[in-house]
Amino acid sequence: MELSDANLQTLTEYLKKTLDPDPAIRRPAEKFLESVEGSQNYPLLLLTLLEKSQENVIKVCASVTFKNYIKRNWRIVGILVEDEPNKICESDRVAIKANIVPLMLSSPEQIQKQLSDAISIIGREDFPQKWPDLLTEMVNRFRSGDFHVINGVLRTAHSLFKRYRHEFKSNELWSEIKLVLDAFALPLTNLFKATIELCSTHANDASALKVLFSSLILIAKLFYSLNFQDLPEFFEDNMETWMTNFHSLLTLDNKLLQTDDEEEAGLLELLKSQICDNAALYAQKYDEEFQPYLPRFVTAIWNLLVTTGQEVKYDLLVSNAIQFLASVCERPHYKHLFEDQNTLTSICEKVIVPNMEFRAADEEAFEDNSEEYIRRDLEGSDIDTRRRAACDLVRGLCKFFEGPVTGIFSGYVNSMLQEYAKNPSVNWKHKDAAIYLVTSLASKAQTQKHGITQANELVNLTEFFVNHIQPDLKSASVNEFPVLKADGIKYIMIFRNQVPKEQLLVSIPLLINHLQAESIVVHTYAAHALERLFTMKGTNNTTLITAAEIAPFVEVLLTNLFKALTLPGSSENEYIMKAIMRSFSLLQESIIPYIPSVITQLTQKLLAVSKNPSKPHFNHYMFESICLSIRITCKANPDAVGSFEEALFMVFTEILQNDVQEFIPYVFQVMSLLLEMHKNEIPSSYMALFPHLLQPVLWERTGNIPPLVRLLQAYLERGANTIASAAADKIPGLLGVFQKLIASKANDHQGFYLLNSIIEHMPPGSVDQYRKQIFILLFQRLQNSKTTKFIKSFLVFINLYCIKYGALALQEIFDSIQPKMFGMVLEKIIIPEIQKVSGQVEKKICAVGITKILTECPPMMDTEYTKLWTPLLQALIGLFELPEDDTIPDEEHFIDIEDTPGYQTAFSQLAFAGKKEHDPVGQMVNNPRIHLAQSLHKLSTACPGRVPSMLSTSLNAEALQYLQGYLQAASVTLL
Repeated sequence: MELSDANLQTLTEYLKKTLDPDPAIRRPAEKFLESVEGSQNYPLLLLTLLEKSQENVIKVCASVTFKNYIKRNWRIVGILVEDEPNKICESDRVAIKANIVPLMLSSPEQIQKQLSDAISIIGREDFPQKWPDLLTEMVNRFRSGDFHVINGVLRTAHSLFKRYRHEFKSNELWSEIKLVLDAFALPLTNLFKATIELCSTHANDASALKVLFSSLILIAKLFYSLNFQDLPEFFEDNMETWMTNFHSLLTLDNKLLQTDDEEEAGLLELLKSQICDNAALYAQKYDEEFQPYLPRFVTAIWNLLVTTGQEVKYDLLVSNAIQFLASVCERPHYKHLFEDQNTLTSICEKVIVPNMEFRAADEEAFEDNSEEYIRRDLEGSDIDTRRRAACDLVRGLCKFFEGPVTGIFSGYVNSMLQEYAKNPSVNWKHKDAAIYLVTSLASKAQTQKHGITQANELVNLTEFFVNHIQPDLKSASVNEFPVLKADGIKYIMIFRNQVPKEQLLVSIPLLINHLQAESIVVHTYAAHALERLFTMKGTNNTTLITAAEIAPFVEVLLTNLFKALTLPGSSENEYIMKAIMRSFSLLQESIIPYIPSVITQLTQKLLAVSKNPSKPHFNHYMFESICLSIRITCKANPDAVGSFEEALFMVFTEILQNDVQEFIPYVFQVMSLLLEMHKNEIPSSYMALFPHLLQPVLWERTGNIPPLVRLLQAYLERGANTIASAAADKIPGLLGVFQKLIASKANDHQGFYLLNSIIEHMPPGSVDQYRKQIFILLFQRLQNSKTTKFIKSFLVFINLYCIKYGALALQEIFDSIQPKMFGMVLEKIIIPEIQKVSGQVEKKICAVGITKILTECPPMMDTEYTKLWTPLLQALIGLFELPEDDTIPDEEHFIDIEDTPGYQTAFSQLAFAGKKEHDPVGQMVNNPRIHLAQSLHKLSTACPGRVPSMLSTSLNAEALQYLQGYLQAASVTLL
């Protein structure tokens, strides 16, 4: 694409269309942008628009499009994956890096943020090696004195350096951080001091303070990133400057910076929150160096907590401040600060209890923003809520002071429950806080999978459950006091390992009943609790709760779960769908009577969500539930597969025709499952689809490859004869797919899966003419890029070929490509590499194949190949007896990463559509060692004396000993 006005105009038109709400206009525009993405100058056209366009909406749209383009394409995956071209040419890369920093600094803030993100994505790949002048360019801008520019630099530095907070330690990382510190630490410290001075100079100028405080927040964040991995010498030497200023900022209060907004945190709150984080980092990691400053920070943060109001805007500040206390109180040498009973009482009374209250803002979220409420409460993304922080502080204090803290709180819990009992409809929040307190006191260690794994011995959980939780769940109405219902259900969920099983069984009908609650939070929690209870493990790795124990409730359970999906706000509720999946999995054949109605409801839901798939988890569990219905029913009645096909194929056809990318990989998996259920020939409905599965466009998307290969394997397993007779013209297409897959390091194993199925199932005559070409393609790939994964797959393939067509056919095809090639393959590939093969079935195939080469291939006995006979036998005994060789050369470690950028829907494996492991050798050979002994015996009968003499001259003693053992086990001798 030329850098011309015409192209700028075209791009403007298409960007406008991508903002159109009508999919008929929006989708083609997105497709067009996707199609020109690989053209030279495309990113430069976007940057030009972003700089010169007169319309603000186009500028913003261009900046977002540019950032996403960089995100998808900057990383060069080409070294690993041949079929992922590098979409950004070198000249564009150079031009982008030369122009992006000045452009970002001169753009308005909204665009500055997008470009700053783009710089950090480029920096992650190119900094420092391929972008050495980035730091100097940034540091030089500090001198400009223009805070719009300075904040742009700080924002970019923050997005560039924040990865230091979660990177693994490595020499490479250390040297990068050292480089950054050498260039950046001093200018940052000087900027920090200068900005603080300017704050005093402009103390009465609100607009100047806003800009300066934005800078201070970013500086404080950078301090955190640069100090996270280790305490840098520079910051240790300058700790006085940083900590004194941080402390004075914590205690600063400027009326001009206070906001009237109750929801949104102001600059002052954000800065203080970050300083609390910085102090907590030093208290936890560098406590020795930080000790002189710690007491004054504890005092300042304590005062902050006692004087800060309950408004939502202070939430982050309060939770970070509490987290600071939590991190300090569990360090042994700060223990003395908290030992006094009065201090503990004061912390409980003034910090913990007030921050556990259920506020009006929480109530609002519970009712009107339930999805966010659930995400925070259930999935633990409430890291920055007051309640979570208070809960962590309770746990921290319990580490050294469990007795006194439990004692203080028991008093609070009792008085809160008494308040509630006086007037439940007014005082229900007291009970809510009491339940939360008990939960945080009792839970010492928790995991998502198992709930609480360690509990406080001083709290009687079952008694509290029976007296205070069950009555709420047993009350006649499922809709009164929804917050307390949600608390009660969550209590069951959290303490499911501590509450006795009989109490859990009493709870199950109550939970099923609450699936009908109007409150989204309540019926979601009920579904989630059932799903968690159904996965609990009992003895012998069976489920704790059995299908028989749920039998009386099956009908009402399924009815209420599906009804819950019709409640307002829950039509795509992933927790309900996961509970449906888990119920099917637990109940197995008990659900068969309900399948006709269930599968109808699932297909209707599938049809509805396929119009606009937006909830990936919900969709995944829905397909899992469909697979379970098929599996369970067809296990009892294999002929039922036809009725599932009738129910599903119409929706599947629509999904394939409308190219619903998110669902296509799932559809292929379900179709494979259905096709594998057929015992006889392939139904004609599948054969009609077969040619479409070979279309190259389907294979362009990485997410389609695993399920498509499996589907083609199912076609070959069930209908190889039909394909050979009725669709022989499609065999080249099938081999074309194999050729495409084999060329890619990421997908070559999938190519071998397909090839192995072709060799195993297709009638020999139908592939005769292509065999030599297949081997030539494999040898070309071996020459161009030989990876461990490829070698392992190649070894399995040649041995499978040997089993299917015979050892002589294998030798002949190799030698027809090039004289003496068979010997080279034995010497250079099979003998040295066979130890790398992994997997039971794969090893068995290789053992049987090599046995055939040793005992059924005349040239091995009387040509120049004879010298390889004993080394090959030795390698086979090694495959049986030596540990697997799982070493991988350094440069190959990244090949398996499923990290192909782009608009690709990643492949999500359906657990319940899983494929049974297939053994092509099967019953023909049960024990490969005994098979080897019998085959050698047969060979020695055919040419007496030869085998023992070959063994005695060159097989090593240990291998010979193993071989004697095989011969004894098979009760045969060598003649």
